[in-house]
Amino acid sequence: MSVHLQREIGILNKRLLSLCALVEDQVDRAIQAVVGRDADMAAAVEARDAEADRREVELEEECLKILALHQPVAIDLRFVVVAMKINNDLERIGDLAVNIARKAAALAEQGPTEIPFDISGMWQKTQGMLRDSVDALVNLDAGLADKVCARDGEVDQMKRDNRKRAESILREDAGRVPGIMSMLAVSRNLERIADHATNIAEDVIYMVQGRIIRHGTGIGGG
Repeated sequence: MSVHLQREIGILNKRLLSLCALVEDQVDRAIQAVVGRDADMAAAVEARDAEADRREVELEEECLKILALHQPVAIDLRFVVVAMKINNDLERIGDLAVNIARKAAALAEQGPTEIPFDISGMWQKTQGMLRDSVDALVNLDAGLADKVCARDGEVDQMKRDNRKRAESILREDAGRVPGIMSMLAVSRNLERIADHATNIAEDVIYMVQGRIIRHGTGIGGG
């Protein structure tokens, strides 16, 4: 790897980490807004989304510049291609944070309502997946990425449990429909964030091992 390419990839790595930290903070604040019925925090999350979008565009441009100027091969090429895909996943996570913030704003307008789901716990699991997927990228750790993929089912199950709980509550009290539906939407968005974290982990496995595991194929190697 040339010195110039090494420097550019180092910069790209830092930008990916910075964007991940931003979107993770966005989701964290959105969840706090849900739990605390904080309309101001929800509005702040939505206002900050433009920054995440700007960084996503800048990172994509950086990837394209590296491809055009340095024409990387082998693992370097894989890294840049994967960085572009992860960049897109992070931008989508930022959008999901805005979705959660909007539900938080709606809940704030509805007044005090019991949260019948463990939203904070679901976010902690999802947050752990997101952090580990990015750590796997930084450390080129396919084993850690595999563990992230294995944990996706836990978040899926939490979403299913939340839906069953919601159906049970609404059978007893139809007047709670607006609040419960907003909570279910938050649950769905967290599950989708976990899916994006899994996408990132799968891309790390491809980058490190050349192994494609989407759709359960497990093809490739070396």
